[in-house]
Amino acid sequence: MEAIASPADVSTNVIRASQCPGGCDPRPSLLLRGPDRFHGRTELYTLLRCPNCSLVWIDSPPPPAEMGRHYGPDYDRSISSTGEATLERWRGRCATIAKYQQGGRILDLGCSSGSFLSAMPRDRWQLFGIEMSQEVAERARARCGATVFVGDVLDATFPPNYFDAITCIHVFEHVYKPKEVLSKVAEWLKPGGIFYTLMPNIDSAAFRFFKSYWYALELPRHLFHFSPRSLAHVAGSVGMKTLSLQTERQIFFELSARYALNDMLESIGIRRQPAATAPPVGLPFRVVRKAFRLTLRPILDAAIGLGGDKEIIEGIFQKPYPGSES
Repeated sequence: MEAIASPADVSTNVIRASQCPGGCDPRPSLLLRGPDRFHGRTELYTLLRCPNCSLVWIDSPPPPAEMGRHYGPDYDRSISSTGEATLERWRGRCATIAKYQQGGRILDLGCSSGSFLSAMPRDRWQLFGIEMSQEVAERARARCGATVFVGDVLDATFPPNYFDAITCIHVFEHVYKPKEVLSKVAEWLKPGGIFYTLMPNIDSAAFRFFKSYWYALELPRHLFHFSPRSLAHVAGSVGMKTLSLQTERQIFFELSARYALNDMLESIGIRRQPAATAPPVGLPFRVVRKAFRLTLRPILDAAIGLGGDKEIIEGIFQKPYPGSES
C-alpha cells in the first residue's frame, strides 16, 4: 500500500491524517479512493488504514456544517426501505442484550425515530436516546416514550455510572470522534454495564471483492471503517472489556453490483440515475429480481463469502467493575 508522504489535516474535528485516530504510532497507508456512489457524485475521498490496529478513516472528510448535503431525504428514504422501522428486525438484538443485562436504563446513540428502543420491553427498561434532529427526536418520544437528548453525543450531559446498557446500531461509523464517544460511553455506564454495537466490517469478503463499489462503504457518510481488531483496540483504549465480537454475513450483493454496473455503463456513455433518485422498479424487473434471489444470488453470495470474514460486526463490551481486570 502507498504510504502517506506528509502530514495533512483531516479536519478540525478529527486527528491529523498522519496519525491513527485510535492512538497508534505508525504512519497510515492508502487503502483506496472512491466517490459518493449513492448520490452519483464524482468527488473522490481517500481512505487511510493504520497498519497497527487496522482502523480505516477518511482523509479530509466534509466538516459537520457541510455533511447535511451528503444525507438528505433520499438517504432517509433508503434507510427506511430496508425495514428500519419493523420490530421484527430487532427481536434477535433485544434477546442478545438480555443475555447480559435484563433491565434498567438503556441509552441508544443515534436513536432515530425510536424503532430499536420501541422493541425493548418497557416493563424492564427505562428508555433514553440521543438524536441530532429535533423533528426525528419528537417522533421517537411519541413512539416509545423515550427521554431523548437532541444534539451531538459529546454534548450530552448524562451523569456518570447511570446506564445499564448503551447501544449504537449502525451509527458509530458516522461519528467524527469515535474514541471520545467511547470514553463518554465508559463514563455513563455503570460498572458491569454493557455497550452493544453493530457496524460494517472493512475486513470483510464483500469489501475485498467490491472495493470502492461495496455498498456499506457509504462514502463520505461513514467517516470510520472498523474491523473486529480495530474495534476491540479502540474499546480497550478507553478501558472497556470485550465480551463478544462476532461477524454476520450481509454481502449487499445487488446494491454493490448496481454501483459497478452504473460505472461500467457510464464509461461507454450511458448514464443511469444514481441509487438516491432512481424510481421504483416495475413489475417485470421485480419478477426477474425474485428469480435471481432464489437461484443465482445464493451461489454468488457463497462464492464471495469464501474470500474472508463476514460483513457486519456485532460487538459487546463491558465497563469493568472497580479493581477487576479490564
